[in-house]
Amino acid sequence: MIEWIFIGIGLFIFFIWFVAGLRVIQQWEEGLVFVLGKYKGKRMPGLTWIVPGVTQVYKIDTRIRTMDVTPQEVITKDSATVMVDAVVYYKVFDTMKAKLNVKDFEYAATLLAQSALRDVVGKGTLDDLLINKKEMGIAILNSIQEPTDVWGVNITSVEIKNVEVPLNMKRAMAKEAEAIREKRARQLKAEAEVDASKKLSDAANIISQNPLAMRLRELQTWQEIGAEQNSLMILIPSGLEGFASNIAAATGVNLLKNAPSKPIEQQSRTES
Repeated sequence: MIEWIFIGIGLFIFFIWFVAGLRVIQQWEEGLVFVLGKYKGKRMPGLTWIVPGVTQVYKIDTRIRTMDVTPQEVITKDSATVMVDAVVYYKVFDTMKAKLNVKDFEYAATLLAQSALRDVVGKGTLDDLLINKKEMGIAILNSIQEPTDVWGVNITSVEIKNVEVPLNMKRAMAKEAEAIREKRARQLKAEAEVDASKKLSDAANIISQNPLAMRLRELQTWQEIGAEQNSLMILIPSGLEGFASNIAAATGVNLLKNAPSKPIEQQSRTES
């Protein structure tokens, strides 16, 4: 009876020891096996068993991961101070290098990305940073790709998220943009006046070829003036001036001495 008790206790201890050695490796992970501190190989996804107390398994995620680069204060080539932050997309392609060649590959890659961000942004101007974010991200990626390859980490992309400009710089940029827009507006207005003057010159040449066209233009002008309800016009025929000049030449009396030679527009008075 006592023997069966000892056998049961032994089986229970063996069961606990066996269960303690079971490990589950997810599909997106790779397991690195170390026996008494020495690297022995990899374990693929699924259920695996190790010797408890002797063997250790370190799991490393092989999916694409993101890493936020803390905002960095950078002075650009044109002496503008900006705050720049970015995000880095990376993937572990060699789990053995990621574990054996660097203590914490994620922290090391973060520091490397911060240094590369300051270096690349500092070589460009503020306009380059605001306009060519994608190109600067590619330059940062190229600068950190080679060192991270030794760690078994592949940098897939670097994106500059936000560029924070000081308030006084924002005001100066707004004034510059406003001046540029005003300049364009004046140029467009001047070009419109040039085009209008050319059209008017062409119209004058056409009207001068036919006196009736000038008469029709006068009538059209009077019609436009008469559209105002509160206006009163007194019209003098256009031929009257020539007729009066002929009489003055014959008789010596100037009939148009105090008469206006153009249409007179008089504002009507409203009754109080």
